[in-house]
Amino acid sequence: MMHRRQDRRWWCLEMSEWRRRLRLLWVMLGFMLWFDWIGSAGASIHEYKHESFFSQSGAYFFHGGSEGLYASSNNLPQNPDKPNTGRSFIKFESITLKRTKESAEKQNRMHSSTGLVEAIIVEVKDRERIGGSYLGSDSICCTQELSKKGHCKVGEVIIHNDADSPDWPHRIKISFEANYEETTLSPQTVYVNNTGMYYLYFMFCDDELKGTIISGSTVWKNPDGYLPGKMAPLLTFYGVMSLAFLGLGLMWLLRFMQFWKNLTQLHYHITTVIALGMLEMAFWYFDYSSLNSTGFRPMGVTIWAITLTAVKKTLSRLLLLVVSMGYGVVRPTLGSMASKVLLLGAVYFVASEALELYEHLGNINDFAGKTKLALVLPVVFLDAGFILWIFSSLSDTLEKLQVRRSMAKLELYRKFTNSLAVFVVISIAWIGYELYFNATDPLSELWRIAWLIPAFWAILAYTLLAVICVLWAPSKNPTRYAYSEEAGDDFDEEAVSLTSTAVKVAGDIRKVSGAITIREDIEEDKRE
Repeated sequence: MMHRRQDRRWWCLEMSEWRRRLRLLWVMLGFMLWFDWIGSAGASIHEYKHESFFSQSGAYFFHGGSEGLYASSNNLPQNPDKPNTGRSFIKFESITLKRTKESAEKQNRMHSSTGLVEAIIVEVKDRERIGGSYLGSDSICCTQELSKKGHCKVGEVIIHNDADSPDWPHRIKISFEANYEETTLSPQTVYVNNTGMYYLYFMFCDDELKGTIISGSTVWKNPDGYLPGKMAPLLTFYGVMSLAFLGLGLMWLLRFMQFWKNLTQLHYHITTVIALGMLEMAFWYFDYSSLNSTGFRPMGVTIWAITLTAVKKTLSRLLLLVVSMGYGVVRPTLGSMASKVLLLGAVYFVASEALELYEHLGNINDFAGKTKLALVLPVVFLDAGFILWIFSSLSDTLEKLQVRRSMAKLELYRKFTNSLAVFVVISIAWIGYELYFNATDPLSELWRIAWLIPAFWAILAYTLLAVICVLWAPSKNPTRYAYSEEAGDDFDEEAVSLTSTAVKVAGDIRKVSGAITIREDIEEDKRE
């Protein structure tokens, strides 16, 4: 009867816990729908909102964007309804230039061209073709001397065209007319036939145009969609990772249901991390798929993908920490440490969420280095704090298990420690490679393999989660690894064996003692 009451009480507690989780899920879905209602964020569309030019080497520049583009698929049949199918291009849309009022008033209203701005598209390997370096000059703009030699025209940027591709680097001229303050570039499309990293610059050489601002947008497209070249492989990667998490989740669910009566709180935490991983990969896949199809990122899906990434990273680190502390194995609760663990998790979530939002929302253009560094450093220091705390806790847990001679648990934690040490060494090695990669490729010439950097971290996190699932898989004998209050946490196989031996020896002693007593009584009776 008592066992039935305990089972009923346990079942009620479990149902209450699941109802609480379902309510939380409905709240999350509500926020998801709300974010989706907000709208879309531009992605493969580079927008310019009253941007200024900067001066360098006697010329004025504005960086209009840079992306890896694959060569157009010329072998595909042309569809009159969709002429750009399978083609790479950069499309100029509503580009407007506005000079200062003072500059416009100096011009003659009878002149047709009173100021020149050039849009120049150059593949990164041809960057030396911009400027007079091939003529032995440091100038970017054409001078009177170079003009007399027939190398260029005064007031234009010096470009040494490729003999095999005379239109590249590609130049588009935008002229101000008479004394008007504004000029607009008519919509144009530049098709790309060679694979490479392309840069777009708006440039002018006339000092009287100083103070000019630019507005408008450009659309960049690859043969298979609007995803930038270095992001395109991630669409397939997130699809594969979604299936990988689904497979891990199904295997875990089978064990979960098979031994549902023998579960511990740790198993529910692992289940939560697996579920978050599935959702994270699925949301990133749909986010990239939408971007690839339309050129826009759906704000709701993107924000939820970012938030799920931050939540999963935070809970994964907290899971490693509480496991290292021996939660559910050598201690039933975290006690006074719980508040510190939660505080560290909350701070890490905020820092990670800020960094992810900054990296994924807005234009594809690179952000300012100082701003990004200010967001990266807190995450780096917090990760270092997690690692130090995890290994310090592991050391204390291993020491306790050795003192208590809990050999089964000690073996488990030794395997976990060795696995974690291997993952940390691999992580440090990859960080070193990532720093080397970024330092030796400032112009993104290796853009076709850049996707491997974020993909590696996703694979590493998945592998570590799979290792934890194997080590702490639900089983029919949870007390072997779980905390046991009745046994003072020393209840393991060896303890059972020693106890059984002691009981057996005690029983034998009582039997021998009893036999001796009976024999003495019989001899005494005979004497009588």
